[in-house]
Amino acid sequence: MRGAFFRTLMELAERNERVHLVVGDLGFGVVEPFVARFPNRFLNAGVAEQNMTGIATGMALSGKVVFTYSIGNFPTLRCLEQVRNDVCYHGANVKIVSVGGGFAYGPLGMSHHTTEDIAIMRALPGMVVVAPGDPVEAEEATRAVGAHSGPCYLRLGRAGEPTVHMRPISFELGKAILVRDGYHVTLISTGGLLSLAVEVSEDLARAGYRARVLSMHTIKPMDTEAVLIAARETQAVVTLEEHSILGGLGGAVAEILAESGTAVAFKRIGLPSTFCCKAGSQAYLLEQFGISREGVLSSVREVLKDLRGFSPKRCKEKGSSAQQ
Repeated sequence: MRGAFFRTLMELAERNERVHLVVGDLGFGVVEPFVARFPNRFLNAGVAEQNMTGIATGMALSGKVVFTYSIGNFPTLRCLEQVRNDVCYHGANVKIVSVGGGFAYGPLGMSHHTTEDIAIMRALPGMVVVAPGDPVEAEEATRAVGAHSGPCYLRLGRAGEPTVHMRPISFELGKAILVRDGYHVTLISTGGLLSLAVEVSEDLARAGYRARVLSMHTIKPMDTEAVLIAARETQAVVTLEEHSILGGLGGAVAEILAESGTAVAFKRIGLPSTFCCKAGSQAYLLEQFGISREGVLSSVREVLKDLRGFSPKRCKEKGSSAQQ
C-alpha cells in the first residue's frame, strides 16, 4: 500500500501544484522520488510531529493541499492536540497519512502498535477516516482524499499486502465495495484484512455457505445503507479489523444496527482493549488474538452454529427474494 500511495501522490502533484508533502524524518526510500521531482513542495519537519501538523495547517490555510506522513501513531496520537485544534477546528485541507496500521511494525513493540487510531480519529469533528483494503484501493483512496476539501485520515498498511481487486473498481468515499455476494453471512472488513476476509469466504464456500464480503474502506462517513442491506439479506454480520473492537469498524457497525433497531446476529472480530506486550511479526501478533485464517473461520462458524432456526435453504430463498 505504501508504494501505491506514493505513486499516486506523485501523479496528483504532477497535475496540481498545490499538492505538498511534509514528513516526520522517515521513509526516505519511498519519499526520495517525490523530493527529487518536487523539491520546493517537500519539507522534512524532523522528529517533531506537533510542528509537522502545525506547519501543514498553516500551509493548507494559505491554499495548499498538504499530506503529512509518518509511522503508525506518530502523525495521529503523538500530535493529537494539533490535529484536533489546528486541523479539524479550522477545517484545514490536511491529509494525515499513517503507514503501518495495526501490527505492521510489530517487532518494534507496543509504542509502534497502531490499534486505537481509527476510534480516536473518527471521533474528531470533520475528519474523514479511510483505511483501504489493498493496493488498488490505496491508489483510489489517495485520489479521493486529495480531491476532498477538508481534513482526512488515510490509514495504510506497510508493504506487501496482496492485491484483492483484479478488475477496476468504483471507489467513492463513504461507499463500501461489494467484493463477493452471499446470503448466509456478511463479512465486513476494513484495512489490510480484506484478503483474509476473502480467504475465509472461500473456506466457508467449501463448507456450503455463501459469504458476502464488503470492503468498508471508509469508516467515517460509514456506508449505513450497505450495512443495513447486509443485515436484511443475510443471517449474520461479522466485522473484521486490525484495530481495537472499541470505537473502530465494529463499534461503528454496532451503532448503525442498534440505532436502526435491526435484529441480526452480530460479532466483532478485532483486538481486545489491552496492550500487546509481545514483539514479533504482524502475522504472529494477529494470531495471538485469533485473527488468522483458522481463527476467523472458527469464529464465523460459531456465529452460524448459534443461529436459531438457521437453514441454508431458507437463507438462499431469503437472499434470492431480496435480490429480485
